[in-house]
Amino acid sequence: MPVTRGLVALVLAAGSGERLAPLTTLLPKALCPVGNVPLVDLALGRAARVLEAAGTPAGGESMAVNVHHGRDALVDHLAGRVVVSVEEEVALGTAGGVGNLRGWIAGRDVLVANADAWLGGAVDDFADGWDRERVRLLCVPAGARRGDFGTASYAGMCLLPWAQVEQLGADPSGLYEVLWRREWEAGRLDPVVVDTPFLDCGTPADYLRANLFEAARSASGSLVDPDAVVARGASVTRSVVGAGAEVRGEVADAVLWPGSVVHHGELLRGGIRAGRLTVLVR
Repeated sequence: MPVTRGLVALVLAAGSGERLAPLTTLLPKALCPVGNVPLVDLALGRAARVLEAAGTPAGGESMAVNVHHGRDALVDHLAGRVVVSVEEEVALGTAGGVGNLRGWIAGRDVLVANADAWLGGAVDDFADGWDRERVRLLCVPAGARRGDFGTASYAGMCLLPWAQVEQLGADPSGLYEVLWRREWEAGRLDPVVVDTPFLDCGTPADYLRANLFEAARSASGSLVDPDAVVARGASVTRSVVGAGAEVRGEVADAVLWPGSVVHHGELLRGGIRAGRLTVLVR
């Protein structure tokens, strides 16, 4: 059942990406590519599909991204596409970032999505049947790990009713601390558990895993941008190769950012090459 009250989407992209260093010394985390697409664009596409399934046209007036670390690069990347909320002095966190946009949200409900979340399956129907009163969280089974909410772990997307958004301030704060924990303890939280692969691309290991999942979707088992060069005698196996990258040696279970080079006689396995930087995951 579509959500009938107005719904907007906010993608959270203001984080520093410290755990993803040293890659984030080159690009903001939200611009790091997975499957040759920047993470923030994957999140915007996912959010747009949820909005459209809920009956809200997705576009510049119904979608926003908050930025702080790496703001100049993100502002340039997003210009003219969505509302960009620049957090000037400090990053405001997940709750403060939403509260800072109350004037834009203006009585509507909000889909909040983490830019660094990777999901292997479609969640277009996430808003179906939502009562627009409880906070709804997208979750995956925790498995052997300790769950965030019982046996479920948060998977980077939530729905917030305006009544809750209206109470959020524009000060540095987190949604779990100021809202979710209270609602969970009161039995009012609405976790929706989906059985789909999920990764928080916050570390080089999980970032690489997300890319390899994307590579595995293709018929060849690798994703090679049409503008990349794979020389005669070179090989690409289970990998993602970006635009303008050159493979003259061997690449396996790896990611090459745009413009990167693997030289003749070289083997890059289980790592990420970003220009002159190579991060190996063991």
